Amino acid sequence: MQPRLPDLTDRRGFLRLAAGATAAAGLGATHLLQAQTPGDRPTRESGVTVLHPRTRQPVALIIDDSTCLVNLNRYAMPQFNEAFVGATETYHRPWRDWPVEIPDAFVRKFWEWCAEAGVKGKYSIVPYPACVGRLDRMLPGWSPRELRESIELVRTLMTPNWDIHPEMVTHTRVIDLKTGHPYPELSPKFMENWEWTTGRSADEIGAYQAYALGILKEIGLPCEGITTPGGFGNKALPQLARATLESVRSVFRAEIPHYFRHMFTEGDESVAPRVEYASGLDGPDPRCVVSIIACAGDWTGGWDCTNPGGADKFISEDGKHGRMVDVIARGEPALMLAHWTGIWFNGYEVGFNIFKEVVKRLNTHYDNLLWMKLSEVSRYWAARELTRIGRSGGTVNFRAPFACPDFTVRWEVGVSNAPRLNAKGDVTELKEVTGALKLAANTWCREGQHVTACFALPKGESRITVA
Repeated sequence: MQPRLPDLTDRRGFLRLAAGATAAAGLGATHLLQAQTPGDRPTRESGVTVLHPRTRQPVALIIDDSTCLVNLNRYAMPQFNEAFVGATETYHRPWRDWPVEIPDAFVRKFWEWCAEAGVKGKYSIVPYPACVGRLDRMLPGWSPRELRESIELVRTLMTPNWDIHPEMVTHTRVIDLKTGHPYPELSPKFMENWEWTTGRSADEIGAYQAYALGILKEIGLPCEGITTPGGFGNKALPQLARATLESVRSVFRAEIPHYFRHMFTEGDESVAPRVEYASGLDGPDPRCVVSIIACAGDWTGGWDCTNPGGADKFISEDGKHGRMVDVIARGEPALMLAHWTGIWFNGYEVGFNIFKEVVKRLNTHYDNLLWMKLSEVSRYWAARELTRIGRSGGTVNFRAPFACPDFTVRWEVGVSNAPRLNAKGDVTELKEVTGALKLAANTWCREGQHVTACFALPKGESRITVA
């Protein structure tokens, strides 16, 4: 039985979006990214600045091509090669020599190290990996018990500190939702990584995403976002964004859906998250979708276990050079990309060792980093951009469509009494700390004539008063 596809809401909005996006289809990826619709924005008085959470720099690791048990690149490589009729040497790799499995023992080893180091991020679970088998049914070559235990390992160990994303359905061939089987044509047109989304409506893309999300829901893995495999959605970015908003809300009732599609590994293009299609900010059902952007590329071994770029590409040993150094210096979230197949590197753990060195160097040269899940980054950026903020004398007023922990603001004030947070009639006096990097929930610090406060921003109206 196929998983039941939920009804996607706001179908007319889907169709309006699909019709309006046709003219943009010929634009390059960067232009389309800039053309994404931000939606509503609240009025905001000057003089109050929203800072990073706890004034710290958000960092994360985005892991692609991961799933339960299956070593995805071994099974994807021949399908990619066949889709291009062997015309590109990119897929002429000795895949038959590669192991069929990335063992759960490595998942546990990786998790244990990350838990000790405080590393957070996103971990893909491809629901029907390379058409080998579906995680809600069976994986040929593994027993039902092995599959159950692998899923349970992800559920219990990974989900506290890692978001789970479907990376579409198979990461290779497109599935016919009516039959549950791959389309018979094996070409770039019917591969998830390439042309299938070109010319598709948001409705069609949303239904496909809902199918992938439904499989993960069936096996008990929570999702607040999706990851696109390869070029999925690259020529249909407005449709992809709206499809994500509707499908993730529909299947998982996620309040702030997000998606990972874009990566800029050099240059000055902003890598800050982009809050899109915001609406209903003052009503009972506020909406938005957040585009997560990676800043550092796949330099830990690649999806196909090619020679890695190495730790220096992220950050040099002296901490003076590297992509992470550049992005942190300009104050934007520094979100790294890696592929699970390259982290494991056919059992040699090449990518894992590189990443451990990167974290070691980051810890050596920075004391202001904050590891976050992508859903946490998305929530903070949604609250940062969509909260109405006003000021009257010694009081700062907030009207937030979404609650947000560790919300951090700074404003100039002539007195230095302890700020008080009033939220729904409950009054909390914030505790003073000696510096910005010591901020935590319900604390504040003085910085010259400025007050910086960190608190759990509630949904709806609240205010901070300095008497």
